[in-house]
Amino acid sequence: MPPVTPPLPDGTPAEVVALSGAEPRTPADDPALGITVTATADDDRIHRIVTVGDSLTHGFQSAAIYNTDLSYGAIIAYELGWFEQFRFPRYPGLGGLPLNIEYLLRELELRFGPSFSPLEVPLAALRARSLMNDIEEYWERGPGAVVPNVTGFNHALAVFAWDLYDAQHATFASCRQFAADPTNNLLIPLVDNAPSRAALRVYPHGDAAVEAMTLLDVAEALGEDGGIETLVVWLGANNVLGSVLRLELVWSEDDGFRDPSKKGSYTVWDPAHFRLEYDDLVDRIERIDARTVILCTIPHVTIPPATRGMFAKPEGSAYFPYYARPWVAEDRFDPDSDKHLTAGQACAIDYAIDLYNEHIEEAVRLARTAGRNWYLCDIAGVLDRLAYRRYVNDPSARPSWWTPYPLPGALAGVRPEPDTRFLTADGRGGRATGGLFSLDGVHPTTIAYGIVAQEVIRVMEQAGVTFRTPTGAVRTGPIDVDFDRLIRRDTLLTVPPQNIDSTLGVIGFLDETLDVFAQLIRGQL
Repeated sequence: MPPVTPPLPDGTPAEVVALSGAEPRTPADDPALGITVTATADDDRIHRIVTVGDSLTHGFQSAAIYNTDLSYGAIIAYELGWFEQFRFPRYPGLGGLPLNIEYLLRELELRFGPSFSPLEVPLAALRARSLMNDIEEYWERGPGAVVPNVTGFNHALAVFAWDLYDAQHATFASCRQFAADPTNNLLIPLVDNAPSRAALRVYPHGDAAVEAMTLLDVAEALGEDGGIETLVVWLGANNVLGSVLRLELVWSEDDGFRDPSKKGSYTVWDPAHFRLEYDDLVDRIERIDARTVILCTIPHVTIPPATRGMFAKPEGSAYFPYYARPWVAEDRFDPDSDKHLTAGQACAIDYAIDLYNEHIEEAVRLARTAGRNWYLCDIAGVLDRLAYRRYVNDPSARPSWWTPYPLPGALAGVRPEPDTRFLTADGRGGRATGGLFSLDGVHPTTIAYGIVAQEVIRVMEQAGVTFRTPTGAVRTGPIDVDFDRLIRRDTLLTVPPQNIDSTLGVIGFLDETLDVFAQLIRGQL
C-alpha cells in the first residue's frame, strides 16, 4: 500500500516534488554496497581512528558540548584499546558550552525541588538567568576564554554547528576572529559565537601556517604523519537541521549557499546545492591517507523530539498535521499564533534528506568502483527503525522495508525501553519516556552515541579492522560496545532530573518573554 503523504508546499525544488507519494529511501543494508575492494593490509598505521564532523561527532548533548570522552569516536577508541592515545578537546567548566540544559535543570532542582508551582516559574526563570550569566562570564571572560595548549593534532575533528562549507573553510584564525570582543548580554546572557569558541579547542594553533588549517587539512596532516587506519566523516546535518530548530523552511539559493554572509538565512539546502558541496568534501577526503573511509548518512531531522507532532496523524501517514516546540501542550497549540512546521513542510524536508543520502551512498559506490576502501554507515536507517511516534507506535505508517531496530547489548534489558520520545521523569527518581535523545531534543544521549559507535564498529569489522585490548591483545569478534559502562555514565538514563516537565515550562516562559530558545538554537547553527 503506498504511503499517505501530505501536499508539499509551494517553492519546493522540482526533484523533491518528484518524490511526492514515494516511500522513504530504503536504507543500505550492506556497507560495501555489493562492491568488492581489495584493501591494503592492516599495516599498523599510527592513527587508528579519526573522526570529522559536526555536533553529532563532537559529542554534543542537551545544548552543550561537555562529555567529549563519550563521543562516538571516543567510544570506538575505547573499544579499539586506543583510548589513551585518542586526542580530543575538553570543555570542563559549568556544564560545558554554550548552555547545558541538564546542568540547568539540576541546579533548579536543588533550589526548587522536583517541581514548582506556576507562581514559582518567574522565580525559577530569574535563577536560570543568573546561572546563564555565570556561564557566559566563564566562557567569554573567565577561565573558559583561555585556549589551552594542545600537544599534537586532535583525532576528534568536529565542531558543533559546522555545515559542509564550515568544515572545509573554517580555521583557528577565522574562529579566533569571530570569538573576539564578546558583548555583555544584559537581557539574554548567552555565550557569544559559541561554535567558534568551541572550535578553538579543536583546531591546532601556534603559528600562522597551522592556524590556517581546516579540519580536513588537519586530517590530511595526520595521514601524512604515520597514516590513518579508519577515517569516519559525518557531515551535512547542519545543512537541514535549522528547519526544525527554527521551525522554518527556507530553501538555499544559487547565489548564497556558499556565501558565509548569506547561508545562515537558509534552513534546508536544495539537493542540487548539497550535492555540489558534498562533492567538494569528497574531493578533499580523497587526498587523505586513510586505509578505510566511512561516510555516514544524515538522519531525518523531523524524527527527534525537538519538535512535537500535534494532533492525530491521518491513517497511513508518517506525519502529524503540525510540528511545534516540545513544551507546547496540544490542547493549547494554536497554528495561528504558535510557531510550527506543517506536515507538508516536514515531508519536503525528509524527501530532501533522502536525496542527500542517495548522493552520499553514490559517493561511496563511485569510490569503491574506483578501488578505494570506502564504506557507508547508514545512521539514517537506524533512526528510522527507532522512530517511536512515526513508525514503532503506528504500524499503518511503516514503509515496506521497515523493521524494528533491536537495541544492542545491555540496552535490551533497560526498562522502560529507551525510545525516541522526549525524555520525561516518572516522579520517583527514574525515567518515564525517552532515553535516546538528550534534553535539547536533537542530540543523542550517551547510550545513543553508543548505538552510533556500535554501527560504525560493525562497518569497521567488515573492513577488516583489528580490535585490541589496552594491553595489545587481539579481540575476537563480533565486537560489542560495553553498554554497561555507558549506562553507568548516562545520567539522563539512570538519574534523570525529576523537574523536566516543570523546567520545560520555565524554558517556555523564557522563550516567550526573552526569546531565549531562539537565541540558544542560533548558537547551534
